[in-house]
Amino acid sequence: MPSLSRKTTRTGTAFRGAAILSAAAAVTLALSGCTRLDTTAPSAARAHPAATVQAARYGTVDCRQAKCIALTFDAGPSENSARLLDILKQKQVPATFFLLGERHITKYPELVKRMAAEGHEVASHTWDHKILTEIEPDEIREELKRPNDAIEKLTGHRPTLMRPPQGRTNDTVNKISKEMGLAEVLWSVTAKDYTTNDSALIQKRVLDQASRDGIILLHDIYPGTVPAVPGIIDALKERGYVFVTVPQLLAPGKAEPGEVYRP
Repeated sequence: MPSLSRKTTRTGTAFRGAAILSAAAAVTLALSGCTRLDTTAPSAARAHPAATVQAARYGTVDCRQAKCIALTFDAGPSENSARLLDILKQKQVPATFFLLGERHITKYPELVKRMAAEGHEVASHTWDHKILTEIEPDEIREELKRPNDAIEKLTGHRPTLMRPPQGRTNDTVNKISKEMGLAEVLWSVTAKDYTTNDSALIQKRVLDQASRDGIILLHDIYPGTVPAVPGIIDALKERGYVFVTVPQLLAPGKAEPGEVYRP
């Protein structure tokens, strides 16, 4: 089984049905496959400035100085995403969206366009949420290529970030991601919002785990999640946090293809 080293590592997200519950146990297990994989912390990425780093829509934030945290959402767009975008616009908070292709990008193309137009980072969560460590290399490439093609067609920008379903990755996934110009992004905060519709509990779980350079994992496909977002934002702002996208969190460094990032 994997030996996980720091530069920092961990995993565990979830999606539908029984896979969601089994993924909960994977939160502490991290990476699939009997290989050794390193992950890179945001602070380590910032120590190596890139030649060019795009400024974000909501202004330039230097996370070497500011107390930054990144809000990320998996598995959308969904019928809840328009309300979420309204909240983020009102609060002036940028987020990173790791989108699914089938039944999501294809069903809500206007929301994908809106995410990009309003300054959010639009990234990939694969086409159909297949566990990448359990499929053949050609299938991995297809799972990563199809959402990137769809997002680029809608937004004019090809994603450079992806989040593997359930956070499961290995050296094969890393190699293919590198070939396709993608960095992998894991997380440090999970509300396990796939287990509850209690918005107050979701908020509490996030606030209990939040720390500087954190990457918060939520799912806007679940009914309790979006109502929890305003309280999460307000409480973290009161604690002095500045919300940024994942690329902002790494700046002046830059996400490198084939690397796996986690606080």
